[in-house]
Amino acid sequence: MIRFFLITLIAAIIGIPAVYAQDPAGAGQQGHTTTIFDELTKSEPGKGEVTIDQPQAIRNMVGSRQSGMNVVTSDGRSFLRLQGYRVQVFTGNDRTAKDEAFRKETEIKEAFPNLTTYVTFNAPFWRLRVGDYNSHEEAYFMQRQLSQAFPAYGKEMYIVREEVRVPLDYYY
Repeated sequence: MIRFFLITLIAAIIGIPAVYAQDPAGAGQQGHTTTIFDELTKSEPGKGEVTIDQPQAIRNMVGSRQSGMNVVTSDGRSFLRLQGYRVQVFTGNDRTAKDEAFRKETEIKEAFPNLTTYVTFNAPFWRLRVGDYNSHEEAYFMQRQLSQAFPAYGKEMYIVREEVRVPLDYYY
């Protein structure tokens, strides 16, 4: 029984779509939200019956995407902070580094308006990093696009591992 519970919980957390929608056809209570637990325990003719024995606290946690230690809210959107990747486009520490970082940021924003950019100063370096990617492959794909759009920046660009902000609606 514990094994079944753990498998069900892991599956719910890592990606079996959590069937998190309004009850179709209004069969349940009005505005009732269906969770994976409801779907698993639903009785259907000709199929087996699943019984889930768990504390109510666990049931309450499943589907609560808008809160937690690594969740931040900015401009009305919620983001999950996690280790990911960005493309570093520029780094410099001379007198013109700040202006150059912001100039390159403007050029990139014009070519890729939906791309998130980050200009930071960590003494003595000004850096321009772009994107919030879960995988190295996603960051590499963007690096290739940036290299094609801005061939002069190509030698400076590389992928860095950093804490990124992934929108929670990205997964759902």
